[in-house]
Amino acid sequence: MTASSTAFLTDHYELTMLASALRDGTADRPCVFELFARRLPTGRRYGVVAGTGRFLDALANFRFGDEELSKLEASAVVDRATLDWLANYRFSGDIVGYPEGELYFPGSPVMTVTASFGEGVLLETLALSILNHDSAVASAAARMSSAANGRRLIEMGSRRTHEEAAVASARCAYLAGFTSTSNLEAGRRYGIPTAGTCAHAFTLLHDSEEDAFRAQVDALGVQTTLLVDTYDISRGIERAVRVAGPKLGAVRIDSGDLGVLARQAREQLDALGARETKIVVSGDLDEYSIAALRAEPVDAYGVGTSLVTGSGAPTAGMVYKLVEVDGRPVAKRSSHKESRGGRKAALRRYKATGTAVEEVVYHVDGPAPEHHDHDRELQIPLVRAGQVVPELPTLDDGRQRLRQALVSVPWEGLALSGGEPVIPTVFA
Repeated sequence: MTASSTAFLTDHYELTMLASALRDGTADRPCVFELFARRLPTGRRYGVVAGTGRFLDALANFRFGDEELSKLEASAVVDRATLDWLANYRFSGDIVGYPEGELYFPGSPVMTVTASFGEGVLLETLALSILNHDSAVASAAARMSSAANGRRLIEMGSRRTHEEAAVASARCAYLAGFTSTSNLEAGRRYGIPTAGTCAHAFTLLHDSEEDAFRAQVDALGVQTTLLVDTYDISRGIERAVRVAGPKLGAVRIDSGDLGVLARQAREQLDALGARETKIVVSGDLDEYSIAALRAEPVDAYGVGTSLVTGSGAPTAGMVYKLVEVDGRPVAKRSSHKESRGGRKAALRRYKATGTAVEEVVYHVDGPAPEHHDHDRELQIPLVRAGQVVPELPTLDDGRQRLRQALVSVPWEGLALSGGEPVIPTVFA
């Protein structure tokens, strides 16, 4: 695959469907596809839309060049007529959807693609692979941000996932309120603040813990964060303050009973005069352990594995379904995999106080729902006639949008206990 093309980030059957539709003349029929989740992952009460920006970037490079076409021809995936069609493929349809940082619920039309069958069906795998991953990670990260209750969160999961998934996960974490990431490529690609100092290997490299601390402080200054649990934490803290002085930026604890150790560390730091030195904890944290540490003197959390794996829900469970052909609603009726036919839009209904009360999903071509004073339409234009809409919301816009959205839902929806979606979806 050529470096710039994203066309092979798809499934074999997308192309065989296209080939069959070209052969029988149905590939040009006007269609509407919707991307949505039938349900939220078990225990989740809301989802967070993420990945739209990455999808639009990938769409711009969804092209079948000579290398891609040669591979398809050599492997006989499709016939000559389909190869000729693919050589000229450019998405020319329209896409609307929820902006990044918006909440979604079961049945929310997160993305709507209006195009010919041939053009629209090719985007199924690309859209689902990006939004399913990113929305799952962002949803987990939002729960962690709520549990942290304003304390700093550092994303540090690069070593626990695929290298490109690591970059995407850092982006999702920042969208959901994390302060920084350890991943330099995420910093370069998306402008996310990066952070990091030293690992246990650096301490073990030196003849003594004190030598390691001195080398780090000499290189990075006294505001650095020293990792104090390589040997004995109490002695590590004592040595850290002796080397850096009471202006030491922070100590990090990466193992053990973090609540107990944080309390002991705070007492020891205060006794040594390092009252402004922060305490950072890490080591297999998730939203539940972060919440359990809320009463402890912890200033920042480093989160890795649970974040990049969606904290038990590595996919958002979204699907991409054909809902309209030639202006006629179509729907899948299989047991447990039902879909609702017809192109739909959605609005969120709020009380005058700003609290969200329900999500209303309605047919675009049907009677419009009665609008109340505080209703807000959720979909925005993303692509018109094949061109990405200019001046779309930025990553920082999405970060602010999510912050506001979480404030708007009933408070019990932010609890980590399971339950029904925090607001119901009403199908008008």
